[in-house]
Amino acid sequence: MSTVFTQFQGYIILISYGLIMFLASLKILKPSLTKENYILADRKISWLQSGFSVAATWIWAPALFVATQKAYTQGIAGLFWFTVPNILCLLIFTYFAIKIRELCPNGFTLSSYMRETYSSRVQNMYLIELIGLAVCQFAVQLLAGGAVISFLTGLDFFIVTFILTAIALSYSLISGVRASILTDYWQMWLILIVVLIVVPWVVVSAGGMQVLKNGIGGYSGEYNNLFNKDVAYSFGIVVTIGLLAGPFGDQSFWQRTFATEKKQIKKAFLTSALVFGIVPIFTGLIGFVAAALNIEGEPQLINIITVQKLLPDWVLLPFAIMLISGLVSTLDSALCSVSSLVGHDIAIKLGLNKKSQFHFAKYGMIGLSLLGLILANIPNMKILYLFLFYGTLRASTLIPTVMTILYGRLSETGMFYGICLAIFVGAPLMAFGNFGGSVDFKVWGAIFTVLSSGVVAIMFTKLQIK
Repeated sequence: MSTVFTQFQGYIILISYGLIMFLASLKILKPSLTKENYILADRKISWLQSGFSVAATWIWAPALFVATQKAYTQGIAGLFWFTVPNILCLLIFTYFAIKIRELCPNGFTLSSYMRETYSSRVQNMYLIELIGLAVCQFAVQLLAGGAVISFLTGLDFFIVTFILTAIALSYSLISGVRASILTDYWQMWLILIVVLIVVPWVVVSAGGMQVLKNGIGGYSGEYNNLFNKDVAYSFGIVVTIGLLAGPFGDQSFWQRTFATEKKQIKKAFLTSALVFGIVPIFTGLIGFVAAALNIEGEPQLINIITVQKLLPDWVLLPFAIMLISGLVSTLDSALCSVSSLVGHDIAIKLGLNKKSQFHFAKYGMIGLSLLGLILANIPNMKILYLFLFYGTLRASTLIPTVMTILYGRLSETGMFYGICLAIFVGAPLMAFGNFGGSVDFKVWGAIFTVLSSGVVAIMFTKLQIK
């Protein structure tokens, strides 16, 4: 299918978007001069900005692409197993966000809380998971953004990923998490407006509600059962584990927890769940339409392909900007999360003073940008591969984190070796299943990852092994 925009127009869209975000944030926000302002916005973020920021951060590439793809390929079952855990995880996380601010009102990162509770080596395991997640998360956004912009404009994939990285880095590097949250707020409004206009238009243009009913079983028509066993086993179990673990293993959410005004945390996260849920539900409808009309094309780009077929070409401009907004909002959140981990945890380990910690946080952003670019540009890398892999990676610390926040200190030895087992055995099993095509390895690798760390930590605690 031919491109919609010329390469020149593609450059104009990307560069204009980046300049608007950069100049707007620069005009409203003064550059950060202290570590606490740069990493945590002085802990003064309101519930509305925080809630919209969390929602925008959670609308990473999978929410914009995989929701449509799963509805298209696996019907109502695929969309259900993707959307419900996505919303549920934010609701569950709300309680733990409130709890950790009570336990650690002046905290910076989840990993530093684990150092205070356990030891430096347990903190190191959390740093491996949290930084590893941020790198994969960053690469997923670039992979999705590069694919869609290249598809629409014919621009070289690497150039697109480079520009997207530069956009997120430009304002984040100057004002830190304040710029990330402010731009997230604007981007979330933009996403909602476009989704609520474009998706109903697609449905009406396709023929209305009857078309949705015809496509509810996916492209093959086999998946009209909400609880289809094949989808539940091959996709549902893995994605549910990954998504429920999502905020718990992602420093972006802990960073917003520590940055939000303490009394407004509950309202912020409940708002995020409500606002977020609209997006995958609506974008999933495009997948049903594509399935009903037998539209063919690359499944992970089926949303763009369907909009191009059914609506005027100019509609793809706001649709593309919406997609860019969703992607960039997560890019800048990942940059800020790594800046907190590098500027606080690692900088303190290196014995740096506060001024040096502030500068070190910026180096973390630059390092993440380079690693994410490299990973996104590996030949034949797929969005779904990275999504499922980092979903399993963050599951490695889920049970230890939950148990520690709920009940206090577990066995330090059990925490360390349990997380080691989950990361270095469970995650590779999951990766082998993804890349080797073995559903059993993928499912049992995910189950092993989420259970092993918790079982070992609890067992050592019961045996009173310190």
